[in-house]
Amino acid sequence: MASDDAAAMSGWVRTVARELGLHDVDAVAAVDTVLDLTSDVAHGVSRPAAPVTAFLLGIAVGRSDDPDAAVTELARTLSALAADQ
Repeated sequence: MASDDAAAMSGWVRTVARELGLHDVDAVAAVDTVLDLTSDVAHGVSRPAAPVTAFLLGIAVGRSDDPDAAVTELARTLSALAADQ
């Protein structure tokens, strides 16, 4: 991502996180992970599956006691599923 795009994305993510009351979440740090994951899904499964996957990831992370572990496990699972497609 170009630096202008990255700056715009970071600003957008900070704004949305603040508006959603996610003050204790480093949402900017998760951007690359989410973008990589959804890119893999979009190119390996289908484009419409990418935003739905991001939504499901958010639910899984929100319900997890260890959000980083949830992201890692979901990424591993999705990689395996995409490879099977």
